[in-house]
Amino acid sequence: MRIRATVAAVTGALALSALVVPAVAQAADDTRPSFASTVGETAADLKAGLKGDAPTARGGATAKAAASAGFSVSGVSVNHNKDVIVGTTGSYTVPLTYTLNHTGDLGAYGTAAVIYHGTSIDDATWGFSSDDAATCAEVSATALKCSTTVTFLPAELLNIDAGTWRVGVVVVTDEEEVTLENVGTRKVLRTSKVTADAAPEPVKKGATITVTGKLTRADWDTNTYVGYGGQSVVLQYRPKTSDTYTNVKGIKSTSTGALKTTGKASAGGYYRFVFNGSATGGKATATGDYVGVQ
Repeated sequence: MRIRATVAAVTGALALSALVVPAVAQAADDTRPSFASTVGETAADLKAGLKGDAPTARGGATAKAAASAGFSVSGVSVNHNKDVIVGTTGSYTVPLTYTLNHTGDLGAYGTAAVIYHGTSIDDATWGFSSDDAATCAEVSATALKCSTTVTFLPAELLNIDAGTWRVGVVVVTDEEEVTLENVGTRKVLRTSKVTADAAPEPVKKGATITVTGKLTRADWDTNTYVGYGGQSVVLQYRPKTSDTYTNVKGIKSTSTGALKTTGKASAGGYYRFVFNGSATGGKATATGDYVGVQ
């Protein structure tokens, strides 16, 4: 079973009460509920924490429409502007920050972030809400610097979710509710791993060295690592007396992810394979394997 993330929301400026949305179970195939329902739950949590009359809903607004309502978002950063690389188990929590620009007096408010895979919240294959409502600090009369975290759960992801994700921001005040879509992007990729084994060891100078290994990538459908075939990988070498690796040659992994190549032994040193990533898989570097030359 795949279990949806628990969403807890508290207001950023007023330290209002935290609310928890019950977890929703889902099947192992792609029968997951619409991510838009998670966004609605996030807005409902924020709304419930506000004092005063219920706000008028403006859910699903584009950034342009939200701007006309007096809100815009800038300076979005997810995971310090680095790709989010997710494996097969556990959880991956990353920081998410943004600047919320507004006109007029916000009064009581709450804001939270969402991140999703798709061109819009409504057509997202999947996504996650921020773990808590953003904590915001006023940087000017019309701007708030907001920060929160988002936790990615491999148990909820499928392979179709890998690639570029988009950021949305939910804002709820005592007068209105706005969801700003596509205010930032970040790649969320499947973890890749690569190994290297150089042999024989030791070897005579001028003899042939064979370097083997395997390239694998996280499979979010099965929560295992599987061979990653047809990918370009670089063999690198560094002498025992140096700290710097240099490229030796490029090869491609077989259909099962296997790697194999040969070279001539010149001096004792370390060999490794390096994978520079793909549209769905993160970068990976093998641990260098030492070969002594006699």
